[in-house]
Amino acid sequence: MTAPTHDDASDSLILFVLWLVVFSFASQVMIVAPILTRIAEQLSVTTGLLGTLITAYAFAVGIFALVAGPISDRVGRRRILLAGSAMMTVALAAHGFVESFAMLFGVRAFAGAAGGILNGAAIAYVGDYFPRERRGWASGWVMSGLAAGQIAGIPLGIVLADAFGFRAPFVAFAIVMGVATVLVWRFVPQPETRRTDAPLGVRTAIEAYTDLLRRPGVGAASLMFALVFLSFPLYIAYLPLWLETTLGVTGGSIALLFFVGGVGNVLAGPEAGRLSDSVGRKPVIVGASLAVALVILATPFVAAGLWPVYVVFFVAMALFASRGSSFQALLTELVPGDRRGSLMSLTAATGQIGFAIGGALAGVVFTAFGPGYLANAVLAAAGCLVLGVVAWRYLPETVVEPTGRAGVTNERRSAATPSRSFTEIACHQSSDALCGPHQEAGHMATGHDENP
Repeated sequence: MTAPTHDDASDSLILFVLWLVVFSFASQVMIVAPILTRIAEQLSVTTGLLGTLITAYAFAVGIFALVAGPISDRVGRRRILLAGSAMMTVALAAHGFVESFAMLFGVRAFAGAAGGILNGAAIAYVGDYFPRERRGWASGWVMSGLAAGQIAGIPLGIVLADAFGFRAPFVAFAIVMGVATVLVWRFVPQPETRRTDAPLGVRTAIEAYTDLLRRPGVGAASLMFALVFLSFPLYIAYLPLWLETTLGVTGGSIALLFFVGGVGNVLAGPEAGRLSDSVGRKPVIVGASLAVALVILATPFVAAGLWPVYVVFFVAMALFASRGSSFQALLTELVPGDRRGSLMSLTAATGQIGFAIGGALAGVVFTAFGPGYLANAVLAAAGCLVLGVVAWRYLPETVVEPTGRAGVTNERRSAATPSRSFTEIACHQSSDALCGPHQEAGHMATGHDENP
């Protein structure tokens, strides 16, 4: 591929293609929760066992993400995007041939393997292609594919599942992912960024991940990803089933719920990313984490009617998106370009561990409390609260320049301008278990980095 040329048309086209990948990828993950009832009915599965579908997918994502990270840093993001989207297309199409719960479990694990290759690739590409002052904005638009999945993908999937069975949504998303694969091949160039020349191998990968965990902020980011993905399935996996049993809502009402949540997501994500470009990532991440904990706690107490649930879910999804776009942009700034793929895969792997635990725990807690949703909401809110504390204490900060120019941060200082290390910012000159024992272990945010 030729070197990419930055102009509004090419940037917009690349963002659209990445958005479509995220849309397809996210939709096939999120559709599982709203159609759990259909899966249980059509495959004669007990309710408590359904959470293991999330666990199978999440563990496969975590394992394959760790493998894909170093490969991404070596061969480039474009090839990883192509391989992951093509494999996901095949995996989703395979759902159409499922005849038993065991087969569905295996196919979800296969999709998880594809997801591990694809997970984080779009945001890593944003980090390689877009300059720092535009990454929050670009990340927000790419991650709005999650919102579009809720607005269009999930409601459409629920309608398809009601009309043609639970297999139909996955086959539909396979078609969309196939289109995305062709568009990646045709329109997405390989960014000009530094690549690692380290040989591929198990030992090299272990050393690379060990080195990453020594860098300031990386341990905190990995822990935060685990908490994010632990909390999310606890909040959302059994919410539709609970609403069906307590309020007698229909599939159409659940589809509308996800539509409303998606609107909140798509409205908040890009704007929060843009805000983080100006005021820094950390205030947005911390504020959204604490606020969403309160909103999650309120969810079980507003279920006297369906409309209050819509309002609460709208706010919750908006806050999830606000935190996510800012957090993803910050991740691209923790390491230089030749380590970005490994970092995204490391955080994806730890996140999927949390997702696997959260998915399995959601079913156990929901069933144990007979069926009750309050315990799920309390645990999900606790995870968000801890996440906010970890972010406040350990995450590096993007500090606005004293001149007050909007969108200009200390990361854009020239090479001649002294710059504080991320360790000095995050750890306040002190040693810490998550930040590392020495300031010198940190990555210096200076102009000497090639597209950091």
